[in-house]
Order: sequence, then structure tokens, then C-alpha cells
Amino acid sequence: MKIKYKIALYYSISAIILLITFAFLAYYFSAQSRKAEYLERLEYRARSIANVIIEDDRVKIDLLRKLDKTTFQDLYQETILVYNPAYDLLYSNIKDTAIRTSRHLLDYIKKNGQYSHERDNGEQVGIFYTEGAVSVLVLVSSFDKYGYQNLQNLKQILMIEIIIAVILLVVVGYFFARKMVQPIDKLVRQVKTITANNLQGISVDARGRDEIAQLGANFNTMLQRLSDAFDLQKSFVSNASHELRTPLAAIISQLQVALSKERSKEVYADILASVLEDAQHLSDLSNGLLQLAQSELNEQKFIFSEVRIDELLLEMGNLIKLKHASAVSGAEPHKAPRVDLRFLKVPEQDTELICQGNDSLLKVLFLNLLDNALKYSSDNTVSVTIDFTPESIRVQVKDNGIGIPPEELSKIFEPFYRGANAHHTRGHGLGLSICKKIVLLHKGKISVTSVVGQGTSFTVVLPHIHS
Repeated sequence: MKIKYKIALYYSISAIILLITFAFLAYYFSAQSRKAEYLERLEYRARSIANVIIEDDRVKIDLLRKLDKTTFQDLYQETILVYNPAYDLLYSNIKDTAIRTSRHLLDYIKKNGQYSHERDNGEQVGIFYTEGAVSVLVLVSSFDKYGYQNLQNLKQILMIEIIIAVILLVVVGYFFARKMVQPIDKLVRQVKTITANNLQGISVDARGRDEIAQLGANFNTMLQRLSDAFDLQKSFVSNASHELRTPLAAIISQLQVALSKERSKEVYADILASVLEDAQHLSDLSNGLLQLAQSELNEQKFIFSEVRIDELLLEMGNLIKLKHASAVSGAEPHKAPRVDLRFLKVPEQDTELICQGNDSLLKVLFLNLLDNALKYSSDNTVSVTIDFTPESIRVQVKDNGIGIPPEELSKIFEPFYRGANAHHTRGHGLGLSICKKIVLLHKGKISVTSVVGQGTSFTVVLPHIHS
């Protein structure tokens, strides 16, 4: 069932229930009011009769008969019975009818002084009246013809009003429900036109301050994120295929050249060395893509434990030295890689250097930053400083390389992006993107400052274990 039909149905049902309830209460209280008023009227009649027939300490029934023949009786189907205290019938206005009054009822009236009761054929009131030394029991019963007729008229009026009100409520409820869901219908129609091919720059109408407008605004935000994600995916696929194609094409072309004719041993060695270099680049690219895919996973996919950052950086520094030292073996001593690790202040407790994280991912983070810094440093040196606050641990990795132009600083964390002045250096543009995703996975922050020709500084802030 559509929302507008549900709104109209719920509104109509609720309003109808309230309307029927109010109509029932109106009828009920009107009936109670009629009953109380008529019983009071009958009681007044009974007391008036008792007051009239007692005079000079005597019961004058003849006077009551005279009044009965003239104007005394003015109630519909009225019955008047008068008894003495011994329960002898003194007067009755009923002719040719056997009179049977329960002795129990007479005892009750004599004991309590008053009795009132509603019957199917009307109401009955009895009183025990004493004036001087004379007492009588007077019973008066009658049918409230006009009162019941008014109740019946009220019942018919209420039923007609309910029927008309139900029809109006359904129509008005549907009208208002339709008006309420018009923005939703409009939103649905706009959403139906959105496809993967027209995400760029598209949005839905989200005017106003109600929940539907907020839904539209949030939907526009989601569309923008999806558009950015699609663009990033397209760019990633394009760049990845290009980066993978380049070393593969180089390997294939070199092997084809080697197989085209007989070569000398030295030429084959050179070709194999070049192929090995391209294969290593392809391996680095594959590892980078794997690390990037792993960093896209959420925090629940990894096991987090206490990691001491200074020990991890020391281990990464030694590993990076061995890696670069083997690559530049035989080079001049001043060209050997060097990682300077120092503290800005001395920690008083070991916990000041511990964060909650995944050891493997943090190793990938700092290995990429150190490797990147050494790659671009002119003297093959990188400076690493460690600082801490009660809330976080701060690690800064600084090189003295070529630097990054200011207009490119906001793009360096995008996958496969490489600065204009870095194309001559071997790399594939995935390292910094991986670093950022790992830092975000640890609920940290990474920032960069750079001066062209002087160097670049990356700062990683990781939440303290107590944060």
C-alpha cells in the first residue's frame, strides 16, 4: 500500500474512532441526564400527591380523586398508588386492573423513605411521607415518551452526522495525504531518472525545512559521494591499467627483441637485468594495489592491539636501511641511506608511546613514508621526530628533497597521482594513498607541508591508547 493511502487510512480511522467515541459519550450523558431529570420529576409528583391528600391529620382520598378527574394527571401512562403504613391500598388511578405491589418493595420504601427504579415500560418512584401523625406510601410510575423520543432523534442525528463525517474525513484525509506526499512522489520521479551515466552534477529538488527536504539534501550529498566514488573508480581503473600495461609492454618488447636473433652473452645479461627491473616494478605495483585494497576494509576486519610506536619506527628504520643499502652497494659512503630518529621530549611512561592499532598496517604506513622520503632526499637522509600529548602520538617524517608545488599538495593522496617534478623518479603513486587510508582506519590524521627545493614533511597523528 502506498504511503499516501496509509496516511489517509490511519487519519480516517483515528478521526472516525474519536468521532464515534464523542457521539457515544454525547448520547450516554444525554440519556443519563434524561433519566435523572425524569426521576426527579416523578419524585416531585409523589411528594405533591402526599402533601395534597394529608390534611388535618387525615388522608383525604376524595380530594385526590377529584384532582385526578380534572387536571392533576399530565404524565404519559401515569400510575399512582397510595398505601397506608399497613400496606392497605388507599388509592389507585388504574381502572379494571389487578394491582400487585411487592411487599418487599413496600418494606424497602417504608424503611429507606425513598425508592427509584428504571423499567422497560418507564420509571417508577416511591416515597414514604409523614405529616404530623399520618403517614402514607406513594408510588408514581410513568413513561417518558417525549424524553425517549428526543433520545431517538438525537441517535438518528448522530448516526447521520457520523456517516457524513466519515465520507468527509476520507476525502479530506486523502486530499491532505496526497499533498503531504507530493514532495516524496516528486523525489521518487527524480530518482528514477538517475543512472550510473548521469550522476555527474545531478541533484534532486530539496527546498524547505521539513524532514522530506532534509531527506532530499542528504540524498544529494549521497549522490555527490557516489559521483566522486565513480570518478575515483574510473580514474583508479584507468591509472591501474596504464601502470600495469607499461612494465608488461616493456618486458614483452625486450623479450621479443632478445628472441628476434642470436645475441651475445653480455646483451642477454643486460636484457635480463632490464626485464628484472620491470618485473620488480610490476611486483611493487601489485603489492601496492593489494595494500590499497586491504586499507579499504573497515576496522572490524583487522585485529587491533597495543603498538609501541618508537619500537616500530626503529624496526622500520633498520629495515629501510638494509633495503636501500643492498640497492646501492658499492656506492660512495656519503650516499648510504640514513634515518635519524629522535624524541622531542623524553617520555615518563611507556604508555605515552603506545597506540591501539594493527601492527602490520602501521608498518606499511611508516615503511611507505620512510621509503618515499629517502627516494626524494638529495643526500639520502630522512629525519623522524616523535612527540606526544595526553591525547595522541605525533610522528613527523621529513626529507630535504625536491619538494611539492603548493597547487599539488591537495592531490598527492589520490591513487596514482604523481607530481609534475616526480616523473623522473621511479614509483607508481600508490604509497601516500595507502598511508592516508591506514591513518584514517586508525582514526588519526595525516598532513603535509612542503617547500619546493627544500623538502617535504609528513606529520602523522595517532590517537593515544587512553584517548
